[in-house]
Amino acid sequence: MEVILADKAGFCFGVKRAINMASEAAVSRKGKVYTYGPLIHNPQAVESLRREGLEIINDVAELDSGVLILRSHGIHPGLLKGINPSKIEIIDATCPFVKKTQEKAKLLYEEGYRVVVLGQAEHPEVRAIVGYAGDEAVVINPNQSLPELDLGAKVGVVAQTTLNIENFKQVVGHLLATTKELRIFNTICNATAETQKAALELARRVDLMIVVGGRNSANTTRLAKLCATCGHPSHHIETASELELEWFRGAKRVGVTAGSSTPGWVIEEVLDRLRSIGKSRSPKEETVTRERN
Repeated sequence: MEVILADKAGFCFGVKRAINMASEAAVSRKGKVYTYGPLIHNPQAVESLRREGLEIINDVAELDSGVLILRSHGIHPGLLKGINPSKIEIIDATCPFVKKTQEKAKLLYEEGYRVVVLGQAEHPEVRAIVGYAGDEAVVINPNQSLPELDLGAKVGVVAQTTLNIENFKQVVGHLLATTKELRIFNTICNATAETQKAALELARRVDLMIVVGGRNSANTTRLAKLCATCGHPSHHIETASELELEWFRGAKRVGVTAGSSTPGWVIEEVLDRLRSIGKSRSPKEETVTRERN
C-alpha cells in the first residue's frame, strides 16, 4: 500500500506564529498566561499548550492580572475595551491574514458600504470580523441557500480566510446581479487555497483519502468535504487511533492531507499507523511519499 502525503498539509504560517508566541509566553512570562478561547482549532495542540501552562478563558471579564493571548482567529474589538492594559499584558497572536480582513471590513464600513462577510456566523474569526464592521455586517454562509436580502445600493464583501474560492465566486456572482455598487476584497488566505488544491488533486489519484485535523476546525472540515467530492472514500480523523483496518481493504494508494491547525507530530503518528497497516497487509516494505507540485 502506497501512502502519499499532500505537498501542502498541516500548520500554516498564522498557526505556527500563534503557537510559537504562546509557547514563548508560557516560558518567559511570570504569572499566569491565558488564551481567549482555544488558540487554534485542534484539541491535541490545545492540550499540549495546556501542559505548558496556558489556561483557556472564555470571558475576559474574568481576568484582573496576568498575560492574555489573543487567538489566531482574532477577537471582537468590543471585548478589548474591558481589559486594563496596566494590569493585563496582551499578546496579539491574530493571524496577519485575519487582521487584514478585519481592516478591510472596517474600511468598507467607514466608507458607507453594507458589509457582507462570507463564512460561518458562529465561527470566532467571523464574529471578530463583524465587530470591525460596527456589528452591522451581514453574514452569508455559502454552503447554505443564498438568502434574498435588500442590502442597499453599496455593498462591500470580505471572506473568512479559510473559505473555498468556488464558494466565494458563487456568492459574488449572486451579488453582482442584485447590487448597483459592489466592492470586493478577496481575503481568502493563499495557504488555504493551496492546501485545498493539493488535496483535491491528490484525492483524484488515490483509492482513499485520510483528512487529519480537529473536528472543530472549519478548514479541515472543508478539506474533508472537498476530498469526498472526488468519488473515492474519504475519512476525517483527529488522531491515528481512529484509523480502522477495514477502510483499507483493496486500497493500493492512500492519500493524506491535514488542516492548517494540525500539528506535524499528529500527522506523523497517522503516517506511522498507516505504515503499520500496510505492512500487516503485505510483506513488502511500506512506502510513504510526499507530493511535489
